[in-house]
Amino acid sequence: MAEPETLWTPLKLLGWTQGFFAQKGVDSPRLTAELLLAHALGCDRVRLYLDFDKPLGDPELGRFRELVKRRAAGEPTAYLTGAREFYGHRLAVDARVLIPRPETEQLVEAALAELAARPPAGEGAAPAAALDLGTGSGGLAIALALGRPGLQVTAVDVSPGALEVARANAAALGAAAAVTFLQGDLFGPVPPGARFDVIVSNPPYVPSGELPGLSREVRREPALALDGGPDGLAVLRRLVAAAPRFLTPGGALLLEMHETHLDSLPALCRAAGFATAEARRDLAGLPRLTVARLAAPPPSAPAAGMAGSGPGA
Repeated sequence: MAEPETLWTPLKLLGWTQGFFAQKGVDSPRLTAELLLAHALGCDRVRLYLDFDKPLGDPELGRFRELVKRRAAGEPTAYLTGAREFYGHRLAVDARVLIPRPETEQLVEAALAELAARPPAGEGAAPAAALDLGTGSGGLAIALALGRPGLQVTAVDVSPGALEVARANAAALGAAAAVTFLQGDLFGPVPPGARFDVIVSNPPYVPSGELPGLSREVRREPALALDGGPDGLAVLRRLVAAAPRFLTPGGALLLEMHETHLDSLPALCRAAGFATAEARRDLAGLPRLTVARLAAPPPSAPAAGMAGSGPGA
């Protein structure tokens, strides 16, 4: 007598897949299983548990099996689902862009704090402006635009494919009017007379020798967005050297960094003319970003002939 065919329910699938992913060395096996099953079923993760005992059909099982196979082979979860959360926003991502990391949200928070600390502009002054170099999926630029109403953001990337992803994300999240996208290498496409209150970047900073040792998932991401040259500073040297010409007086440069750049990156910034440069650590205690500031302008002097004057003076 033939044994009855197994009825696969969400709960049974999650249990089996969690164990399978654990054997394959997939990070966060339970969460990964939930994300992939929810994507295959076109629902959110909560619905998986509301319908935990509902048998699934062959089309649904087929979609899920294909996702599990690809994830076990090392394809990143975000590429399989086509999305990643960043700073409260759902970004579309694919193999053309680096997958945004939670640690990079610290860069957004630091940039918004720098903008908030800037003295208020005088009447008729241009709106505050920010520049994001190597925008990738557009996460940094969009988070800044949505986090600071009225901010004008310019976002640059050398990859046409990455800019397609970034433009689509800006449109989907309602930030298209606030973000201008330019294609080119670092400051190359930025108009020479443009000045920004803050410049942010999550540039390639991984030393080339470390790339083979990265996880197989990270090695699926664009090498152009990871490889920082022999010491990880190849792109950063060019970026830091040119940045002062594009900042307003007192403006700030904020850079994500490799943990080995704790001393070298702030030193590069000071050598380039920044008045201050400090490295900051993330919640894990690792060096995460460098904040460098130009000297602030002197306080505005009263207009000639106005000091001490008043009615009848």
